[in-house]
Amino acid sequence: MNRLQKLLSLIAPFAFLSGSAQGHPLQAEPINHAYVFNFDQFNLESDPDEHVVEGGFLLLAELNCTACHTPPKAWADRLSAKPGPNLAGVGSRLDADTLWLMIRSPQHRKKGTQMPGLFAGAEGDAEKVEALTEYLSTMKEVVKKLPAGDIARGKELYHKVGCVACHEPATDYRPAKLAADAEPEKPGLGSVPIALADAYDVNALAAFLQDPLAHRPAGRMPDMRLSGQEAADIAAYLHTGREPEVATARAALKIAKQGIEKGREVFTQMNCVACHQGLETASPIHAPTKPAATKALALLKTDGGCLAETQPTGIPRYDLNELQKRALRLAIAAIQRQDAPKLTPDQRVDWQMTRLNCYACHDRDGKGGPEDPRAQYFTSNDGSAESLGELAHLPPNLDNVGRKLTAVWLKKVLWGQGGSVRPYMDTRMPNFGRAQTEMLVGLLPKADKSATPVTIDVSGLGKHHRAETGRQLIGAKGLACIACHGLKDRKSLGPPVIRLTHTVERLQPEYFKELLLNPQATQPGTMMPPMFMGRKKAQTEIESLWIYLKELDGQPLPEGLLSTEDFELKPEKAGRPIIFRSFIEGAGTHAIGVGFPQGLHTTFDAVQVRFTQVWRGRFLDAMSNWQSREMLPIAPLGTDLKALPAATGARVFSGYRLDKAGVPTFLYTVDGQAVEETLRPAADGKAFEHETKINGEITKEVLTW
Repeated sequence: MNRLQKLLSLIAPFAFLSGSAQGHPLQAEPINHAYVFNFDQFNLESDPDEHVVEGGFLLLAELNCTACHTPPKAWADRLSAKPGPNLAGVGSRLDADTLWLMIRSPQHRKKGTQMPGLFAGAEGDAEKVEALTEYLSTMKEVVKKLPAGDIARGKELYHKVGCVACHEPATDYRPAKLAADAEPEKPGLGSVPIALADAYDVNALAAFLQDPLAHRPAGRMPDMRLSGQEAADIAAYLHTGREPEVATARAALKIAKQGIEKGREVFTQMNCVACHQGLETASPIHAPTKPAATKALALLKTDGGCLAETQPTGIPRYDLNELQKRALRLAIAAIQRQDAPKLTPDQRVDWQMTRLNCYACHDRDGKGGPEDPRAQYFTSNDGSAESLGELAHLPPNLDNVGRKLTAVWLKKVLWGQGGSVRPYMDTRMPNFGRAQTEMLVGLLPKADKSATPVTIDVSGLGKHHRAETGRQLIGAKGLACIACHGLKDRKSLGPPVIRLTHTVERLQPEYFKELLLNPQATQPGTMMPPMFMGRKKAQTEIESLWIYLKELDGQPLPEGLLSTEDFELKPEKAGRPIIFRSFIEGAGTHAIGVGFPQGLHTTFDAVQVRFTQVWRGRFLDAMSNWQSREMLPIAPLGTDLKALPAATGARVFSGYRLDKAGVPTFLYTVDGQAVEETLRPAADGKAFEHETKINGEITKEVLTW
């Protein structure tokens, strides 16, 4: 053992926690091999070779073997290397001592890391490590300042939003539903290590947690959609009781300054650039050169290099366990003797979900889902959801999701905004990055294509395609869908199942019909009852439901969710003018009501072709228009109603146009002359500005009453 190796033996794997942080996730039992979650989850020593070889393919991809060893062309897509951490700004996140420790011996500093060690303690290694440390320490960036974090809130968020699906839960945190006399069950599977979190500057850690894809574009650490405050809170929790770590071995070696240029040369020489990115833009002057050529995957021996018992300087050391070595040897041998089998769309979906660890939360085709000790941390924030059982707190089963969701909604769920339809669930759907998930938008529909697809007419042209029919079916006196499902801003009458507001945007119509006809066959485990089984008009009724949901914005809510207040038109709530055509008292059967947020309103008679009245206060109640077959005239609701003078001349109505603010200008002719007439609230909101344009000549006045 040389001097450097003796010094390294004194380095603790991570800094000690103070007594106030007992049970903290950073005190998790260390993992002594390069940890790939789904390899450990789905592979055992007793498994046959034909199963373990698939795990070997996963290791080749996830340990980034193909970043250095080019795979045969037929295997290139499946075994594509993932982008490594972006090192731009790394010197603003980690101090020099931490960088030195991580470069010198990754598995000492962060047990379970997938980063290989490249230095074996040979002559000159200490100088190379120091040079790399100096080089990376110069990579600075301005880190967005986030608010101060709250440790207690951070602890709660860490255990609720989904972090513990992959990372270690704290032993001193009690899940909400855990019995008072019970202890939290420890996860049986290892956890993705987070032992470097304590070394980050706390504000830099918060910035990383809010936007991890900026630094980890591979998406294996996904964006949990945290606000700045939430990210700061979790960062504060992860820093609980931590003390800065000093690299005593580095100080003892007393190595002279090596210089940034030498660091750049070592970065290139050790082929770090094969995995890492960002330095070419962070420091153009000292940007590393392209990756060095390495032996192709098809030419590798399975008893040397990374798989040998010991690795010399420069050969990556992953600290693989025996099962991992076996899997890699089997995979390399398989690649060398055969072309890559062509994967079906379903197999390609499974492969990408495996690589991204989607199975930590979701199950699909009988695979995956959180193990019980982790599932106890998945909670609901709505007590009324408890009757849903696991559906209230566990992420949904993904069977048939490709024929369930539209491409628009898949994109919202995967990397967009507004895709969440389960507000009662604390766990969040993470964003793994568009580059990592975009292929699923095309693959899932192919993978989940039905062997016997149903047909549904949603054209709106059928005689039964009446929104009112669908509204009655969905309501309390129909099939009572609202007993479970809410609409718009209204909760359901019972448990808070997914609201139907975005159904047409979210679901494919064929799946909608398939689900309603046979819920359990289409979505196993659903609590939805078979409401349409045995109904003679099921086919047409389902189409009527779809039409109602398609036209929901312009339709009243179904009975049971409706209140008389829903019929009142409120421009002040809309924030812009409301134009309503109906039978209105004082304006006739072809009336056009115009209500303004300022509380001034008017009506225009399209038969007499004139403004007929103005008033203040409330606008109109459309209940008789929407609910009554008699279509009784609507009376203005406000006060200070004033009738306007009758019109003269031969008038012909030509319609109206809206400006950007939604104010209408009415167009007509009087005795053959073109007229444009507008009423809009004055700046003080107490009167109307009246503007008339006849053959290009404009007249303005203020209308008060």
